[in-house]
Amino acid sequence: MTWRLGDLTVNRIGLGAMRLPQEGTAFDPRARPRSRAQAVEVLRRAVELGVNHVDTAAFYFSATRSANELINSALAPYPEDLVIVTKVGPGRSPRGDWLPPARPDELRGQVEENLRQLGRDHLDVVTLRISGLDDVTNHFEELARLRQAGLVRHLGLSNVKPHHLDQALRVAPVVCVQNSYGLGHHPEQDDFLGVCGERGVAFVPFFALAGANQEAGTPAEDDEVTAIARGRGVSAAQVRLAWTLARGPHVLVVPGTGDPEHLRRNVEAGELVLTPEELTRLDALHLSGS
Repeated sequence: MTWRLGDLTVNRIGLGAMRLPQEGTAFDPRARPRSRAQAVEVLRRAVELGVNHVDTAAFYFSATRSANELINSALAPYPEDLVIVTKVGPGRSPRGDWLPPARPDELRGQVEENLRQLGRDHLDVVTLRISGLDDVTNHFEELARLRQAGLVRHLGLSNVKPHHLDQALRVAPVVCVQNSYGLGHHPEQDDFLGVCGERGVAFVPFFALAGANQEAGTPAEDDEVTAIARGRGVSAAQVRLAWTLARGPHVLVVPGTGDPEHLRRNVEAGELVLTPEELTRLDALHLSGS
């Protein structure tokens, strides 16, 4: 199960790095930093299991851990087929406070910070994550210039609506859209997911394991998901990932974890093929927003 991000081929199950720097809720200033050894183990084990798509950002850090630095330490020199996708737009102060979203002229500095932390001379994919921005044209034009300069290979979008994709495509090719989506989670995204598939753009849900109205942690599991999981001898999380992957060949998932066992189960979800009857039951659950 693979998909191409431009000229880069990735396995459809990747790894999100957001949870690597700390235990518990991401970005919680009270969160305990994760064991460095455990984070490094997860990253190296992911590559051993065939993961070649890691999603990260310079603003993924805790008081003493940086996701990008952990990736650099664990995986450099990088495998030739490893694709690192990073985000720009948001920023945090050294204390962890959120800063105003980056202006177009600040994006180069964010790209260069990711390059420095990752120890790379270019970034494979940079996604522009927006917040309250109605028109992405000026920001995307700046990223397109960085792409032309060789600092960035491919571009994507995050937290966007269909009209943002239209705006960006008028500037430069878009290889992926990262939006919050999952089983019973933002079913209004279904049409946009389809649009991305028609245009050959990867749709990469974040919070794919979250239930409706819950975007972090472990959701209270629905009885339907639990019943299917028990019947197949798998976990509820694996059922959710398998359903998400079944939404289309262009759908990728990057579940975040700092636990080696959770990582193994997430990767194994790629082998779980749900039956038409199971998908029908889960589709109905999804449309109910549960």
